[in-house]
Amino acid sequence: MPSVRSAEKPNFIFLLADDLGYMDVGFNNPRTFYETPNLDLLASSGMVFTDFYAACQVCSPTRASILNGKYPARTDTTNFFVGRRDGKFAPADFKTDMANGEVTVAEALKENGYRTFFAGKWHLGGKGQLPTDQGFDINMGGGSNGLPRSYFSPYKNVENLPPGPEGEFLTNRLADEAVSFLEDSSKQPDPFLLYLSFYSVHTPLQAPQNLIKKYEAKAKRLGLTNPKDSFDVGRERQIWPNSKEERKIRIRQDHAVYAAMVESMDTAVGTVLDRLEELGLKDDTVVIFMSDNGGLCSSEGHPTSNLPLRGGKGWMYEGGIREPVAIRWPGVTAPGTRCATPAISTDFYPTILEIAGLPLRGEQHVDGVSLVPFLKNPFSKFDRGTLFFHYPHYSNQGGIPTSAMRKGDFKLIQDLEDGEYELYNLKEDISEHNNLSQLEGDIVKEMGAELDAWRKEVDAKPLLKHPKTGATPPKLW
Repeated sequence: MPSVRSAEKPNFIFLLADDLGYMDVGFNNPRTFYETPNLDLLASSGMVFTDFYAACQVCSPTRASILNGKYPARTDTTNFFVGRRDGKFAPADFKTDMANGEVTVAEALKENGYRTFFAGKWHLGGKGQLPTDQGFDINMGGGSNGLPRSYFSPYKNVENLPPGPEGEFLTNRLADEAVSFLEDSSKQPDPFLLYLSFYSVHTPLQAPQNLIKKYEAKAKRLGLTNPKDSFDVGRERQIWPNSKEERKIRIRQDHAVYAAMVESMDTAVGTVLDRLEELGLKDDTVVIFMSDNGGLCSSEGHPTSNLPLRGGKGWMYEGGIREPVAIRWPGVTAPGTRCATPAISTDFYPTILEIAGLPLRGEQHVDGVSLVPFLKNPFSKFDRGTLFFHYPHYSNQGGIPTSAMRKGDFKLIQDLEDGEYELYNLKEDISEHNNLSQLEGDIVKEMGAELDAWRKEVDAKPLLKHPKTGATPPKLW
């Protein structure tokens, strides 16, 4: 069925997963335990970014960076909103909302005639700072809360979503709301932004029983039934702040409930993209898929493994910040292409504006760089530049306060508690097991100076004196 609108400006669908790991999708990991046929089809029809990063290893900062084009350190939104945990020192102060003064990418599109729709997890502020206050015409399910108490209706803790029939599955409901918006949009002349922000695969770990049984049978068929083989402490051993508890890490993908959650989200993606095609909108629509941070492997059920990537959600290692990303721009991105140039979530804002043929807003998306050169040619010699990260907090998942940067093949991490560096060559050591900081002193010195300059430029906040112990953190920049 053909659309009534012209294709002068493309439509956009932004699909954002929650806590989905880099190795959880087939287009990055053909041996994954989980099944993601719809995401794999999307990836094969467009471009996969193999070295794409979230601006932070937890949710809210990354979500803000997508919409405002700025590093979390620049806007003091460096932790998940309302999250706070003390450690050796007190964490840095941070804001618990995305300021209304930010001109979001949704607002930029709306100002230029786009209809805008948001569904799912927001977690960027409450009343007065909801999606409808930040450029979206419609908000289905977005509020201040970061997770549902239940994935089955009545959902509990999911705001701004009319109740569904008892037992309705939230992931399916969000896809249905998105489809309704698509169907309405097919009758309108204006272009649209559909932003579908799944709560999945965040805890609580819940999924339809038929899918859980499917993966229980699959695990049994593959011989993945001994729980002792699923975990290790190994190199990743960490200690809870002010505790002696050892932290185990999942090293094998075999969690049936999590697998069911992944499949249900993938099916929801298929529901939306299939309807897009049926409505004759596919060729006029750019589709972007990303996860907001790495897979959860070290706490709260330890549902997935990110190996060979080290760490996971809450950690500055690759398992915490390297994300599955695929972009389909019909007629521009060659199907089945892969781009290995490092990029980051702040880059979506200028990329979307340039694709739409709209003027860039450099003062707003100051930390973003348009990826259009790579979408046109994955081997482009265009220099994206250095990527920076800053997390002056103690994560719920065991991660410690760190800053980091990626420049070329090298990644530098600085422990904010003692100032010590770790240096990895990711081209040769994607698992971050070979710390080169003692062998490559000149590289550490050069990159450390660049990291210091960046932290000063964005006014990155440091750790604070502990209010009870009096422990004072070192001054590092």
